[in-house]
Amino acid sequence: MTGTDTARHSDGAREFREWLRSASDERLRELVTARPELISPVPAHLDALADRACTPSALARALDRLDRFTLAVLETLVLLGGRATRDALLTPLARAAGGLAGAETVGAALDEALDRLRARALLYDGPAGTVLAAPGMAEAVEPPAGLGPPAAEVVRLLHPEQVTAILRAIGPGAGGGDAPGDTAGGAGPPGDAIPGDADVPGGAVRPGGTAGSGAGRSGAPGAGGAGPGEPRDRLVALLTDPATVRRLAGEVSAQARAVLADLAWGPAMRRLPDARRALGTAAARSPVEELLARGLLAAVSDDTVVVPREVALVVRGDRYHRDLPCRPPEPAGRRRDPALVDRTAAGQAFAFTRAVEELCELWGADPPRVLRTGGLAVRDLRRTAHLLDLPERLTTLVVEVAYAAGLIAAGEGEWLPTGSYDGWRAGAAEHRWAVLATAWLGTDRVPGLAGERDERDRALGALHPELRRPAAAWVREQVLGVLASAAPGLAPEKQSVLARLAWERPRFRPALRERYAGFALWEAEQLGITGLGALSAHGRALAGSPADTGPAERLLAPLLPEPVDHVLLQADLTAVAPGPLTTEPARLLALAADVESKGGATVYRFSEKSVLRALDAGLSADELTAALERHSATPVPQPLRYLVADVARRHGRVRVGAAAAYIRCDDPAVLDEVLADKRAEGLRLLRLAPTVLVSATPRAELVDALRAMGCAPVAESLEGDVLVARTGGRRTWSRPAPRAAGSGLEPEAVDPGVIDAAVRALRAGDEAHRARRTAVASPDGEPPRSPAGVTLGVLREAIRRGTRVWIGYLDSQGRLTSRIVVPARIEGGYLTAYDETRAAVGRFALHRITGAAEHGG
Repeated sequence: MTGTDTARHSDGAREFREWLRSASDERLRELVTARPELISPVPAHLDALADRACTPSALARALDRLDRFTLAVLETLVLLGGRATRDALLTPLARAAGGLAGAETVGAALDEALDRLRARALLYDGPAGTVLAAPGMAEAVEPPAGLGPPAAEVVRLLHPEQVTAILRAIGPGAGGGDAPGDTAGGAGPPGDAIPGDADVPGGAVRPGGTAGSGAGRSGAPGAGGAGPGEPRDRLVALLTDPATVRRLAGEVSAQARAVLADLAWGPAMRRLPDARRALGTAAARSPVEELLARGLLAAVSDDTVVVPREVALVVRGDRYHRDLPCRPPEPAGRRRDPALVDRTAAGQAFAFTRAVEELCELWGADPPRVLRTGGLAVRDLRRTAHLLDLPERLTTLVVEVAYAAGLIAAGEGEWLPTGSYDGWRAGAAEHRWAVLATAWLGTDRVPGLAGERDERDRALGALHPELRRPAAAWVREQVLGVLASAAPGLAPEKQSVLARLAWERPRFRPALRERYAGFALWEAEQLGITGLGALSAHGRALAGSPADTGPAERLLAPLLPEPVDHVLLQADLTAVAPGPLTTEPARLLALAADVESKGGATVYRFSEKSVLRALDAGLSADELTAALERHSATPVPQPLRYLVADVARRHGRVRVGAAAAYIRCDDPAVLDEVLADKRAEGLRLLRLAPTVLVSATPRAELVDALRAMGCAPVAESLEGDVLVARTGGRRTWSRPAPRAAGSGLEPEAVDPGVIDAAVRALRAGDEAHRARRTAVASPDGEPPRSPAGVTLGVLREAIRRGTRVWIGYLDSQGRLTSRIVVPARIEGGYLTAYDETRAAVGRFALHRITGAAEHGG
């Protein structure tokens, strides 16, 4: 930043503050609504608001929220020097749109984009119908349009021998040396595949006032010449001369021109080992070396090369953007029958909801442990997937959504259902689905990352704490928004969805966008939000209003299977549920039988183990038989009656208590059989009386061991009472469902009353600030005062150039002092500089520096 640039920056900041001050209250409310972070906390006055709006972090956040065309408008404005008329902006934008849209369409889109940028204070109106980029915008959009740094910056990083070698390669008038024809692969006439001056957009000045401007050509008498001056200055003049660039590009091989064209459209940088070596044209052996030898590529580090900005613009034909649609691309894909889509999605929604219910019932009876590092063990996930009869990937999604909905949580070292699960299970099927779908939509966890490894090479499993990603929920919302923009029944292809997302938020990392969008599309299909790849009617309602699930539930309810209150008991010890069961028969069957198969109807099988489970829960044989009769459309088959009676006859004859554990039985012969069984050898049993055995084995393990030996024991308390297992399984404390933190990619909603109050406070504070500033006007000779952004710019430029600056500084007593310093570095909120007024190196707190100005003395 030169002295002229610093003055221009200061003038621009002052103009911007005055423009913002002249804005109406409605305009200020619009700004705060679009960028709510600017009033957190509320600035003291409008000057502070303007400074905050132009800080690098605030500008970056605002730019992240722009669509591709609006961002291109801002980049074009910066490339035109930060100040341009509407017509000057329209010409390069219309050229970039090419055959994608007509001039009127581009013009209308430009007007809309300018209004959006004004509303966000990213540009402001200047004199004579011009618009100006907000202060700091040039640095915020760097690199604009995928271009590399200007030639002046690139040449400054070259070693002197590289500069000399490039000047020699360029030819006579540039420093002497090889003739232009001494090339590694001269091919084609000068200018081959490189556009001419006629392609400069609207005759506009080239970016930075270099290529295509008087400054860039003043020292270039001929196509390959350069005026007197330092070698670096001569090389910059040559690289900013379009005729020289076209000549040099024509001297290289076709392969080298292809590489140059590829790099010119971005990304402009490429890794290359030993990039700083000096090359002559005769020594160049590869396309990249041909370009390096002539300065069309330049090394900016030991292993990185870049195309200078002015060179890239000539290769682009002086176009800033390529294939720039001014409207979002429409989703494209296969068309499906909307009714079939809705039915398919409803089936998926029902199956997913039932899977979550089965998971909670399973974990309530036999909970897996919580790993020391958090999460679920791989073997527990596989066991759960086997019991649910689902793939591991889908099981992970079921587990994660149940967790996001607050239905499961970690309690006492185990993953258990929460108290909220019982209330959720009692709700209607459509409401239960809506709870799960909104939890998935709002969580910042990414189930698709389970099974991968983090940056420290640690495995990421289901429920692992490190599965959280701030942008996950935002991507899901964006994906559903793209699906909702398609016609009903249209199933957009993944690439079509990605193209739309790339247009809507071009600054979001492409790799993450592709991964998260792919996860979202697959997960939406599993949850029944989409069917056959198309958004369902209830999914569309949910996407339109996630906070109000009533419309989605009403659309889904008629498509779900009607719950039934009966089963069909069969003689082969099975029961067939012809549809989803209501709560009471569902709980009875879950307790007294095991699921054998699923599908249109669910088949349950009764066994000795399952009947024991029901008896352990406190049901007698008569009560169990009566409950089955009540919920069966067919009589209870005789084999099932026999099974229940036989298990009940043996159930409880043997009782296990705590010694560690004891066994008692009124029939000594039964205990004789237990002691004689070889499987009892590891139980360390000791007979205390004809009807009592004791063991060091814990009671629960002893019960399981005796059942494996064919007994049907029950556990009892110290008082001799039978311990009844809880039918609903174990529970842990309910907790609020985990919600996603703000990603910053969308502005957070702010109450209109808060916005109105903030605008009133800004106006009142600004009036007081202006009155105070008028009353305490700075006389000549007082230490400088400047906005924080300008101050930092002056200090950074002084560090780069090694020059002195004049600063105003508040000492520890609050007195304003004047210092002449030579800045060395800015780090950790402090400026380290040589203080000439005190002849010593000092550290200055940046927040105490009132302003800075160049000092030429």
